[in-house]
Amino acid sequence: MKLSLGVKVLIVSICALISVIVGIVAGLISHKTDTPIGPAFLLGGGVFGGTLTLCLMVLSALGVL
Repeated sequence: MKLSLGVKVLIVSICALISVIVGIVAGLISHKTDTPIGPAFLLGGGVFGGTLTLCLMVLSALGVL
């Protein structure tokens, strides 16, 4: 599949935004009211990195990127 550079940048941006949303939701789910917020940030960042990596690997395997 031959896509232009602009379309590829748009697809990567969409993957990043989806990863941010998943990371925020994971951080909010893991945060408890009586605990500090630091571990929730770390978990959300890890989930963001994992989700972005997974999205980009799947798109690369499909030949989109």
